[in-house]
Amino acid sequence: MPRLRQVKRAETDDPLVLFFYDRLFGEGVDPVENPGTATGTPGDWWTTFALDSTIFKHCVKGFQLYRGVKLDPLLRELGQTLAGYLKGSQFVFSQHCKQMRAMGVPEEKIQAIPSWEVSDVFDELERAVLAYTNALVLGGGRVRDEVFAVLQKHLPDEQILELTYTTCLYDMHAVMTKALRLEYDDREEAITEVAAPEGYGTRDIADDITGGPGLRT
Repeated sequence: MPRLRQVKRAETDDPLVLFFYDRLFGEGVDPVENPGTATGTPGDWWTTFALDSTIFKHCVKGFQLYRGVKLDPLLRELGQTLAGYLKGSQFVFSQHCKQMRAMGVPEEKIQAIPSWEVSDVFDELERAVLAYTNALVLGGGRVRDEVFAVLQKHLPDEQILELTYTTCLYDMHAVMTKALRLEYDDREEAITEVAAPEGYGTRDIADDITGGPGLRT
């Protein structure tokens, strides 16, 4: 379950929230009582972000920025999809794989995103976008000059700014959906201790590999 309370239809009179409730869940449907969107997600991102109308409005405006940017949508989606994958957000990664498919991107290119470093399906600019995404998401913005030079070879400065902003935006969304356990990121922690066999006691693993005394007393 999401970690925060979800907003039922009857609990809000915000016209923007209600517009998206109708658009994504069906007219008049309470998305908390009857979850589910056309893409297969529960839709609890929307019902949770509806807790704060100012944040909800800001996020929706962020989505609408696509209408004004001049960056090739393929390059935008490469950055966003890889950002979701690198941050471990199944929600962001899955949704943007779907978006790329809707744009007509070849399936082999979509499937190659997680292993782009060893794939030959991306051209020079696409590889630079993916390398740039690695630097933004994993490197915290430490970008090699060589990577940036390829971006500048192909893109005007305005579009590099657009690429940077949209990629970082979805880095943020990936982090937030994981932290709040929303949509496909409503998952238990995968990295937990695997218990030792019964009777193992307090044996020191180092003793086994260094020829030590074995069992501790």
